[in-house]
Amino acid sequence: MSDVRYPFTAIVGMADLRLGLLLNAVSPAVGGVLVRGEKGTAKSTMVRALAGLLPSIATVDDCRFACDPAAPDPQCPDGPHVSPSASERPSQLVELPVGVAEDRIVGSLDLERALAEGVKAYEPGLLARAHRGVLYIDEVNLLQDHVVDLLLDAAAMGRSYVEREGVSVRHAARFLLVGTMNPEEGELRPQLLDRFGLTVEIAATRDPAERAEVVRRRLGYDADPAGFAARFAEDERALAEHIVAARGLLPKVELTDVALRQITAVCAAFEVDGLRADIVMARTAVALAAWDGRSEVLEEDVRKAAQLALPHRRRRNPFDAPGLDEEQLDRTLEEHAQQEDPEPEGDGPGPDGDGGPQGGPDGGPEDDGPGGGGPDGGGAPEPSDGGPEGPASETPATEGAEEPAQPPVPAQHPSPARESAPVAAGDPYRTRLFTVKGTGQGAQGRRSPAETTGGHTIRARRPQGALARLHLTATLQAAAPHQVARGRSGRALVVHKDDFREQVRQGRESNLVLFVVDASGSMAARQRMTAVKGAVLSLLMDAYQRRDKIGMITFRGAGAELALPPTSSVEVGAARLESLPTGGRTPLAAGLLRAHEVLRVERLRDPNRRPLLVVVTDGRATGGRDALDRSRRAAALFAAQGTASVVLDCESGPVRLGLARTLAGLLGGTAVSLDELRAEGVASLVRESRTENRGATSTASMRKAA
Repeated sequence: MSDVRYPFTAIVGMADLRLGLLLNAVSPAVGGVLVRGEKGTAKSTMVRALAGLLPSIATVDDCRFACDPAAPDPQCPDGPHVSPSASERPSQLVELPVGVAEDRIVGSLDLERALAEGVKAYEPGLLARAHRGVLYIDEVNLLQDHVVDLLLDAAAMGRSYVEREGVSVRHAARFLLVGTMNPEEGELRPQLLDRFGLTVEIAATRDPAERAEVVRRRLGYDADPAGFAARFAEDERALAEHIVAARGLLPKVELTDVALRQITAVCAAFEVDGLRADIVMARTAVALAAWDGRSEVLEEDVRKAAQLALPHRRRRNPFDAPGLDEEQLDRTLEEHAQQEDPEPEGDGPGPDGDGGPQGGPDGGPEDDGPGGGGPDGGGAPEPSDGGPEGPASETPATEGAEEPAQPPVPAQHPSPARESAPVAAGDPYRTRLFTVKGTGQGAQGRRSPAETTGGHTIRARRPQGALARLHLTATLQAAAPHQVARGRSGRALVVHKDDFREQVRQGRESNLVLFVVDASGSMAARQRMTAVKGAVLSLLMDAYQRRDKIGMITFRGAGAELALPPTSSVEVGAARLESLPTGGRTPLAAGLLRAHEVLRVERLRDPNRRPLLVVVTDGRATGGRDALDRSRRAAALFAAQGTASVVLDCESGPVRLGLARTLAGLLGGTAVSLDELRAEGVASLVRESRTENRGATSTASMRKAA
């Protein structure tokens, strides 16, 4: 691989991404940018190219934390820096690997030296290296939640904290934060999305000429990286100078009362939670003005700031797609621009009740705006590749139109030999918690007990690799019997490396939740299937909140289909569920056998992730005389392997055969009905049971007293 970076100015198209990155280059206070898009769209290439445009920085010599000699960090672990010598170096690009551990990010104390030698030896992490540079997180949605929280906290506060075994270390960590992700591989939680300042949606262009130019440039770079970079050297230099000029103009940009009112009105109109969006929009609008060389924020800056800062903040649940209603945005901006423009004498308050001064530059309460800059501010062409417009959620065209036609025509009712059109799912609700028994060692999550890096300490063991979490009591107990043999003199304890013990902590892990859904004719009654889909959607929501991977198998007609291979993208699972048709026979055995094969392959790929099988069925099996026997033999395979399982019993009507509960017994799992799935229903049953018990106890006491 060549050491010559692909030039930023050589990238074709993607105006919104270009703008978002440069806004943050002008002002990291904008809060970073999250790049969402399909694979192969040059997300990583553009981020790496940005680092070459940033101005070089002056650093204190021999300081591992890149302290600025003009204003060194008073809490720098390598300080204090008194009259330090300095040198210049390029801004650094630090890339965070997907499997990174917390100690690698924040740094770690050398616990062996701290205990044996009594010194506080601190090894800086990636946050220290990224200070005053760029921190790039590829596939940020695949990181564990606590790691993402840690990174975003550091980005927001500009400081990293390390607290271990009574020792505190803190250092400055201000950087330009960039995350990239492919939404097909799973979403970030809305709380984490909100912590990114801007978001950009990108997709490969469908214009053949533009695609040809992308390929042409890439081949030219691969053939001669240095020569290709030289062709764009002048453009790169001009863009770097533009960034420096915008940074210089940034403090002089005025956020007028009109612009501030438009910003807050837009955030209120789109019902964005909290006030972070208002602040980010203000900073972004200021940065856009600075990028265009203006000293005042205009309406076009506010509009563009909204398009970049709001789409990802409008998600209310994991199945919502990011997006922004452009017509509503234009209406809101127009309404609040009109409120401020008329009546220059300032006779009275506007219709929204604000009696503050109108239009004047004297109101500078928003002095907080260290905005970012962007290349598209005013003079650049409008972005052609969409940014905030996500795929709109669609309701099946057959929903609502099919029902009126059914009653007069009996032949249209679902039958085992006929396929019915998909029906919509019922509203999701909070479900019971289902866990895998025992203690696992999978990735951190929120479902089943497991040994994790967080949680409470349950025991001690010899270190496995580098010592990270010292168990002090166990270490002292291991060293104590050997003090005489080691010639101990004085009060100090003689500790050897073999004495060290580390903590084993128990928390929660994420699991692989594999849904096996009966889509046969016996499930095809419209009202019933709506309730079943609502139940599965609720379980999908629960899996999302507990950070599980999910997969989905459906069976009907002649066999079973892997509708969704195991993935972290719960949104895709919800979409597949919504479009699920029903009808035909009930090949239950085929569905179970396909699930058994999927779990076998997944155990090879990720042996530490334990599965939870969720079978959604009424227990019927058709397709031959021995269909029921074959399904029972298939169920026995899971019981033999000890696979945790739940059967969602969908049987309804006054006469019930109990086949689903029989299947649960064969699987060695639990059977629950649709009514029992709701967490509220379980809680009410517990409350009623407790009330009855208390009543029975008090009655017995009264009889005894009598």
